[in-house]
Amino acid sequence: MVRFMLGRLLRAFITIIAVVTFAFVVLRMSGDPSQVMLGPDAPQDAVDAFRHRWGLDQPLWVQYFAYVRSILTGDFGVSMRDHASALGLVLQRVPATLQLTLPAMALKLFLGIPAGVYAALNRDSTTDRAVILLSVLGFTIPSFVMGLLLVLIFSVMLGVLPSGGQDTWVHGILPTLTLAIGGIGILARFSRSAMIEVLTQHYVRTASAKGMSWRNVVWRHALPNAALPIVTLVGFMVGSLIAGAVVVESIFSWPGIGRLLIVSVSNRDLAVVQCILLVIAATMVVSNLLVDLAYGWLDPRLAARRH
Repeated sequence: MVRFMLGRLLRAFITIIAVVTFAFVVLRMSGDPSQVMLGPDAPQDAVDAFRHRWGLDQPLWVQYFAYVRSILTGDFGVSMRDHASALGLVLQRVPATLQLTLPAMALKLFLGIPAGVYAALNRDSTTDRAVILLSVLGFTIPSFVMGLLLVLIFSVMLGVLPSGGQDTWVHGILPTLTLAIGGIGILARFSRSAMIEVLTQHYVRTASAKGMSWRNVVWRHALPNAALPIVTLVGFMVGSLIAGAVVVESIFSWPGIGRLLIVSVSNRDLAVVQCILLVIAATMVVSNLLVDLAYGWLDPRLAARRH
């Protein structure tokens, strides 16, 4: 188990380094921040002074190793736009993003998985067909289209919910639903498929033939085995919570990390963009580690192989 965890930690470290390198190179190739910060008509001496102040006049490899060295010491840089700590700016937006992503994740879990399991247990019924239809509609409609559609219905036509802002908890209903609907559809469809596959296995039929009640067969044999692929999907969803909020926060003017990323990219605020990408990558890595641990708990055979 120790060797397995060390291997996973090494893979996580390599992933973080790859994200850091990719973000660094792409952002430097996307344009000169001095042109955005100072404007296209800025005098050359002001541009040179700006580039010298932020180290942009140095060779790319010098900038890269200086950036990696600063990260290893806990320094994530300073915002060119706000002249404040990049990490501090990101952490200020975390609570707002969690106000959307945590309720959205709860809706995905408590609506998507039960719907998929119920549809599998009632295969080919009207309920099953309805779950399939709604789940396909949920995950095929892009989030920005879903968000605009919800605004059109509930804000413009019915006038019962606000279309943007963060003044009260009511303002979070539409963006939370926008984040959740696609995931609910994916989990419902995936849970249904996993459950149907497990129900056709020999051990399920054997347990039922031995006189075990159908409820115990489902809870003790079918669900634990169907949970393995579902856990993988849930782990991916948890890891992509922040990334998934980028479009939604922009649509609903929600002051979270996603909206900060859009603003920072448009302003070429390198330190803030790199810090947000690192946070997203770290979230993905941690969620994958938790999935690996959950696998060992759900299926002891996997844990035994790792010793």
